[in-house]
Amino acid sequence: MKESYVDVLIVGAGPAGLMAANALARAGINVRVIEKKATAVNAGHADGIQPRTIEIFQSYGLAERLIREGNHMYMALTQRVPDITAPSARYPFEVTLHQGRIEKILLDSMEQFGVKVERSTVPTVIQLTDDQANVADPGSYAVKRMDADDSFETVQAKFVIGADGAHSWVRKSLGISMEGEQTDSVWGVIDVRLETDFPDIRAKSIINSNTGTCFIIPREDDKDRIYIQLDGTNIGLSTTCNGRVDKTAASPEKLLAVAQEMMKPFRVKQVGECEWWTVYSVGQRVASSYSAQERVFIVGDACHTHSPKAGQGMNASMGDSHNLAWKLTHVLRGWAGLQFLKTYEYERRKFAQDLIAFDKIWSKLFTGKPRTEENQDGVTHEEFLRHFQTFGGFSSNVGIHYGASTITSSEYQNVAQHLPIGQRMIPQVFIRAADGRPIEIQDMLPADTRLRLLVFTGDIDFATKEQLQELCNELERVITTFSRNNTPSEVFRVISIAGTTLRKVDGAHLELPAFLRSHWSSVLVDDLDTKGKQGGDGYTNYGIDQSAGAVVLVRPDGYVGTVAPFNEEGVKHLGTYLNGFINPVQF
Repeated sequence: MKESYVDVLIVGAGPAGLMAANALARAGINVRVIEKKATAVNAGHADGIQPRTIEIFQSYGLAERLIREGNHMYMALTQRVPDITAPSARYPFEVTLHQGRIEKILLDSMEQFGVKVERSTVPTVIQLTDDQANVADPGSYAVKRMDADDSFETVQAKFVIGADGAHSWVRKSLGISMEGEQTDSVWGVIDVRLETDFPDIRAKSIINSNTGTCFIIPREDDKDRIYIQLDGTNIGLSTTCNGRVDKTAASPEKLLAVAQEMMKPFRVKQVGECEWWTVYSVGQRVASSYSAQERVFIVGDACHTHSPKAGQGMNASMGDSHNLAWKLTHVLRGWAGLQFLKTYEYERRKFAQDLIAFDKIWSKLFTGKPRTEENQDGVTHEEFLRHFQTFGGFSSNVGIHYGASTITSSEYQNVAQHLPIGQRMIPQVFIRAADGRPIEIQDMLPADTRLRLLVFTGDIDFATKEQLQELCNELERVITTFSRNNTPSEVFRVISIAGTTLRKVDGAHLELPAFLRSHWSSVLVDDLDTKGKQGGDGYTNYGIDQSAGAVVLVRPDGYVGTVAPFNEEGVKHLGTYLNGFINPVQF
């Protein structure tokens, strides 16, 4: 029997598993990915990428390809309102691209770091050691897994991530239950090319008719996806003994016929073959736990299921992995203790519960009949529009907010009033002092597992000042306490942002304390670019007093962990915050 050892074993190679594998591989973690399916997805399945997920792809250097290959969806509904109603969205559109091509972006990225998916691999046993001392040691191989193939293999893993879908074998093996309910809402989906006189075929469109609702999503390569509400009789559907939809009576031709009836009087004709189709019933459930003793975790559909109408499934799944990966990396490197991993479930399970609550409201709108004189309880177009705009921040994911914890402290929120602690760093263009180049602050926050310390120095004249130097010395002492190899750069990157103009700097940024200019590219100013079109008003937009400054700590996943005043009190707060989850270095 073959035996092997790995830091992190990932079961499942869908979007959640691949996001985790890519993030861990880039961080230098020894990772393996196994998948029971013999081949990758080549059509259909999930297809919508929300603005926040585009930002996450950008943090791994992958957004350019995603944006290039996918369709951009700017408009929604028949009144042609903006599809994205979150003002701070860096990318004010959704990208629609079939799941297989999204997975290919992650697969290609992983392969640069020597990680490939091991397909046709089916695990049979997962066993967490009974030795609690072993479980409590993050460096130990506490999980055992065996494969059923021509020759059994025992894999000893420090951590396991179950990313194996809604019917997760990992979740069931751990005895974790799903809490919620299976609804009686049944939908069909087809991916087709259409010839039609419907004017909004290239916008996200919701058609609420007396025969039911259909939902149109424009896709790449001139395709469209149509979600079609089914009542169980219009195409002769039935359910199996376990409550799942029996698809044997369905076909893409029948689904299209139902959609054509809903879209009358517009003409709708299919061109070519249907690329992909399915029928499903909506379940709205959240796992009772996201881990077993912080050694085996579940992500994605393995821990939450809901309707696909708001385009959240793949985004929520990859968001889980993005949240977990850097935390696992910190623990594996010895930077943080095992208890730190509890923040994964704390943050992501609350988000999933909020998502289900949102999904129940959204799904109800989709299943309701239009309001008429005879049906006063029906749904109006205005009601659809109101909810669409109200939930814009949530559905785009840019408004995701993590509550207070060891890694989210809002004690000094007043120091940066418009930069919500616990939310992702709001996009803002600043100007680089060394060469005048406009820099989007999010591009200074790549997902490389390091924390970013953004020091808003205020409106200084760039002359060396004894008080500024002393404050930087204190700040550096705190940072070094939590650094490795006696240098902050392995765990932290410091970026300084002065509340002044490029003209006033005129090369004097070299006179800043060395702590604030570790590299020529790390000094920014809050000014407009040379053409007066980009940048400016950063301090105002973040609610930071230009005369006082602030210190903003951004987590490796791009979320604001804490804010502090730029003074001795703030330095003390920062030390207390970091001590809550990073192991200090013993000198």
